[in-house]
Parts: sequence; structure tokens; C-alpha cells
Amino acid sequence: MAALAYTLGKREINYYFSVRSAKALALGAVLLLTACHAASRRYRGDDSCEYLLSSGRFLGEKVWQPHSCMMHKYKNSEAKNCLVDKHIVFLGDSRIRQLFYSFIKIINPQVKEEGNKHGNIPFEDKSASIKVDFLWYPEVNGSMRQRIKSWTEGSVAKPHIIVAGAATWSIKIHNGSNEALTQYKINITSIAPLLEKLAKSSDVYWVLQDPVYEDMLSESRKMITNEKIDAYNEAAVRILNSSSRNSKAKVKVFSVSKLIAQETIMKSSDGLHLPESSRDTNAMILMNVYCNKIMKPIDGSCCQPQPPLTLIQKLAFCFFTLSIIGYLIISLIHRNNYRKNKSCTDLEMGEEKKPAINTPNVSTLEMLLHSFCKLGLIMTYFYLCDRANLFMKENKFYTHSSFFIPIVYILVLGVFYTENTKETKVLNREQTDEWKGWMQLVILIYHISGASTFLPVYMHIRVLVAAYLFQTGYGHFSYFWIKGDFGVYRVCQVLFRLNFLVVVLCIVMDRPYQFYYFVPLVTVWFMIIYATLATWPQIVQKKANGNCLWHFGLLLKLICLLACIYFLSYSQGAFEKVFSFWPLSKCFELNGNVYEWWFRWKLDRYTYSIWASSCKNKTECNELHPSVSVVQILAFILIRNIPGYVRSVYSSFFAWFGKISLELFICQYHIWLAADTKGILVLIPGYPMFNVIVSTFIFVCVAHEISQITNDLAQIMVPKDNSTLLKRLLCIAGFFFGLLLFSAMQDQSRH
Repeated sequence: MAALAYTLGKREINYYFSVRSAKALALGAVLLLTACHAASRRYRGDDSCEYLLSSGRFLGEKVWQPHSCMMHKYKNSEAKNCLVDKHIVFLGDSRIRQLFYSFIKIINPQVKEEGNKHGNIPFEDKSASIKVDFLWYPEVNGSMRQRIKSWTEGSVAKPHIIVAGAATWSIKIHNGSNEALTQYKINITSIAPLLEKLAKSSDVYWVLQDPVYEDMLSESRKMITNEKIDAYNEAAVRILNSSSRNSKAKVKVFSVSKLIAQETIMKSSDGLHLPESSRDTNAMILMNVYCNKIMKPIDGSCCQPQPPLTLIQKLAFCFFTLSIIGYLIISLIHRNNYRKNKSCTDLEMGEEKKPAINTPNVSTLEMLLHSFCKLGLIMTYFYLCDRANLFMKENKFYTHSSFFIPIVYILVLGVFYTENTKETKVLNREQTDEWKGWMQLVILIYHISGASTFLPVYMHIRVLVAAYLFQTGYGHFSYFWIKGDFGVYRVCQVLFRLNFLVVVLCIVMDRPYQFYYFVPLVTVWFMIIYATLATWPQIVQKKANGNCLWHFGLLLKLICLLACIYFLSYSQGAFEKVFSFWPLSKCFELNGNVYEWWFRWKLDRYTYSIWASSCKNKTECNELHPSVSVVQILAFILIRNIPGYVRSVYSSFFAWFGKISLELFICQYHIWLAADTKGILVLIPGYPMFNVIVSTFIFVCVAHEISQITNDLAQIMVPKDNSTLLKRLLCIAGFFFGLLLFSAMQDQSRH
């Protein structure tokens, strides 16, 4: 009975929920979410700086997540590059002094908090000509006004950044009197126009007062209550906002510090001053507000404007637009022809004749345009997700539960969809698809959960990547060994299926080929296997079975290949020379050099990845992996192929994902993750779990559709006829030459 219920349950699911209906539902969800986010941006505005300065939440205890965007963690070298030749001034009380120290520690982590606490404190980095000053003005009074006024009159050089704020001293000195609050309002009203004038040429921030932890305050500070602080903050916000006449040149209110303090003030040492981690967060927010638009970090989407379209992107947009228009025109013509030939009534016999044409003929051109039409719409979604400022993005945050609980879920689903295999040989097609499928799902969970920060998980995932590449190499080797087919058609089919999506993404998303490092790896290893077996003498299974000496010939080839791999892996200079020639350099460079490609290739030179149970850091693991990971892969193959029940069944659930594993791996970069895998795409803000479910559903549907589009285009673009194939190859070569030419023009214009 249990088996019957199990079978009926699967049948019911498959009957009511097909791939076609899933894609229709995903399309509806995309259209609805796009409309909602566009309306929200129009209503609430699309300035992510406002969100960075005013809203957010903690992920865990120390990781601050701004609303709708990602915050970059600046290193001291990046901070120096951003702030070179800049003068920054912090103006205020002891809380501003704390912020000052946290800020300059980003520039120079060796700085110690020394000097007169109730006096001015200078800081200078001569290597980058950066000057940062703290000016002691604990009250908003005439002295502060005079200092600010001096910057507006031109007699003193204006700072590039001004961070000001004060209130708690006024509350303390005047014992929390209402007269002090009234005087504060008068003083800040007189200062506001001066700050507004400075904001036209400098970045000006007014820091609101953080709440206090009243139970920890000393007797001399008991009058500083949160009620009083709220009153001072309300006055400052109202006056500063009312003084603004030009939204592009207004004083920015730094209110996010209040939210941070509400969560962390309990850890304060005196109830008044923030703990160091909170101060550091505030300083990093300031750095992001100013530097993101200058440095444009990939994982710092806050305060970054939408990048302008490149020439290649504009041409791609025109191509996809023309494809959509062309497909619609041809479809209308065919539909009209079909209606004309539809069944008509015989007036004499009163019978309905059969139609002359039962179905509309689908020409190769229509199939081509239809594929490009669908691809164009999908690429629009890619662009909206990861290049346009339409959908939100968030930083990753790793917890053990965020990684291991989804692993348990997919394991249960994989066991639920178990079927008998059609064949039981070692590493049969169903088994390898299953293997690729569950590995790809684990890798996806690893990426979205940010589990790379947990070394044991990192090591295990490197084994999975190694195994994936091992399967790819094993499959291609087996095909050439058994079939002996070294024709150009086979090579072109494989290269097209591997690289088509990545080439399109390089164009649409304006990313180098090496950015999608996995595809270059698979492509290069395929070509290495092909070259090794296709060169004279061509040794295949049929020939080797006739004479055992051919096995020694094959072994000699593999030894020579191993020697070349070993040499290149330990000779970075020789490797870089090989891949630094144009146009190879254009394909394999990332950030102006081929080091990343050398690292990836070296990392995966034998079995392509890493396993080490004893290493303590990633560097040590990466050195050990080439020799150790092969043991793990071979062990899994032996266990999975033990004769009996385990060998005779496979998971159709995992196998389904295995068939689209390449598309899943590539698509995750932009429509599941965000900021080129550095963050997470947020389609439904405020509901993290529901957001992951919806974005995952859309992501899988898109990957499956792209797989079908690639297969359809491969049949059209790579014909079996050699003469036609040669013409297509010449056209493709011309296309890539033009692409490289336009890319060179773009690079020149950028520099």
C-alpha cells in the first residue's frame, strides 16, 4: 500500500504541475514583481543613499544590512584610493570623536585612540595626502556656527566631507531644561543655512543622537534620557529638512546610527558611548556613502548609479528588438496563411472538408527568431536583476542552519523521486545526471548561504566541483574512445552548447569571458582531451582491442600530457606567456591580467579541485587538493556502483537538475544571486524565506528554458553538412572579430 501511495503521489504531482505550467507561472510572477518594484521605486524614490543613511537591520549580531542595497567592507588601500587629496572634518562631541577614530582606522588600522579627549585631534596620511580632523565642539552654539561660517566665506579651504552632531552636552550642562532645548532649536536654525550652503560643494552629514542605556549612566549623566534625546533629534530633523531648497544640495541626516544603537547600546561600557563594533559599522556606512560612487565596488550597490549602456549592449538590445519584431511579423503571416487554408464548408454536400494544411509550417528562420525572441526577453530579466537599480540586493550571511537545512530538504525530495535505471553499467548516463544534479544543488545552496566562510564546507564543495569537472572529462574521453568520432561537427556542437550562454551574458551583462570561470575551464579541458586523442596516432577502443600495443601508445600520450600540465602549473611565467597573446588574452584576462585564470587552472589541473581534511586555511587546502581529491572522487564512484539495489536505481529528481546543471551554474550569477554572486537578489523584501522560494522557482524555470533554447539553436547554427558548417564557422569568426574590435574600442574609451 505504501508503494502504491508513493507511485500515485508522484503521478498526481506530475499531472497537475508540468514544466510548461511552471514556466507560465514564473513569467506571471516576473511581470507582477517587475511592475510592483517599478511602482515602488517611482513612489518611494530610487536613491539607495537615503536607505543606507536611514534604515537597515542586523544579520546576526555584527553584520549590518542596509535596506535594499549592499554595503562594501572597505580595506585601507581602497579607502586611500577613494580619499586621496581629500580633507575630512568631524565636528562635535565625544560621540563624534568615537566616529572619527573608527573612520581613520579604516585608513590606517594601526591608529591608537590617544590625545586630548576634549580638544582638537588631527590625522594625516601623507602617502595619499589625506587629512582628517576632529574639532571639539560639544554644543551647537555660536562657536560652532562661527567655525562653519568660516568655511562658507572662502577665507579657509572648505573640507570635502563634514560630519557634525552634538546634543548630549547641552542636556547635561543645563540639566535637561526646556530652555536648553529652545536654545538648541535657535542655534541649529542659524547653522542650517550655512550647512546648506556648504552642501552645494561638499558632502555634509548631520549625525542624530543615539539613544542611551539609562540604567548604566553615571549620576552626572542621569538627566540624559531617551525622551530628551528624541526631542533634540526631532528638532534637528525638522529644521534641517525645512531649510533645504534644493534636493541635490541638502544636508544628509545620518539617522541610521540610532537604529544601530538601539540594538547594541546595552553592550556600552558607560551607557552613553557605543561599543566599538557599532562605531565601526557607522564609519563603514560613511565610507560607503562617499566612496561607492567613486570606487564602484561590485559588492557595494548602495549609492551607486546605474551603469550606462555600452556600445555592445546597445547593439545587443537592437538585435533582440529586431528579432522580436521579425518573429511577430513572420508569425502573423503564417497565421493568416493558415486561416486561409483552414477547412471550409462544401456548399453542395453540406460537409466540412479537411484543411489543405493541418498545422502551420515552422521554417528555420521562424525557429531562429523565436529562440532569439525568448532569449531577448530572458536577457532583459537578467539585466533588470543585476544591472538596473530595479530589484533590491542584500549581503550574504552564513549560519549553519541556512546551509544544512536546505541540504536535508533536497535529500528527502531526491529519495522521493527514485526510479529504476535502464542500464547498470558504471557511470551510466542516468547515474552521471543524478550525480551532477545533487552536486549542483548543493553548490547552489553553498553560494546563496555564503558558506565559503566556513572552511569545512568550502573543502567539501571543492570536491564537488572537482567531481563535476571529472565527469565532464570522463564523458568526452569515453565518447572519443568508443565512437572514434573526431569530426568538426562534434567539436562545434560541444563548444556551442558550452559557451553560447556565457558569450551572450558577456555581451548583455558587460563581463569578461573569464568572469564565468567554470565554462573556460570546461572548454579548455575539452579541447585538451580532443587534441590529445585526435593527434596522430589516433588511438580508439576498436584499434586498441586489435593490438594491445596501442594501449601503451595511449598511455604514452597521457604521460606527455601530464608532464605538460605539471610544467605549466608550476611555471606561472610560462603559463602567462601562453595566454597573454591576443586574442587569448581578451578571453582569459580578468582585471587586466591572467592570474585568476592561472589560479583556477592550477587549482583544477588534475582532478580539478580540492579535498583536505587536515588543512587549516584555504591557501593550505589549495596546495593539497590536486593529489588528495582524486581519492574522494574514486571512493564515491566505487560506493555508488556497488552491485545490487543501489546500482539499479537513480533519483529522477536529481537527474532532472543534472541535465540543466551548466545553465543553473551560470544563471545563478545574475538572477538568483546578485552583484555578480557577491550578494542575494531580493524580489520580495521583508520575507527572506519566501523571497528565496520565489526567486529559486523563477531561476530554475529560466535555466531550463535557456537549456532548451541552446539545444534548438545548436541544431540550427551547427549543421551536419560540412560545407554549410564551414560557412557558419566563417560567419561566427567574423562575429567574434567584430566583438573583439568593439570591445577594444570600449576599453579605449573607458581609459
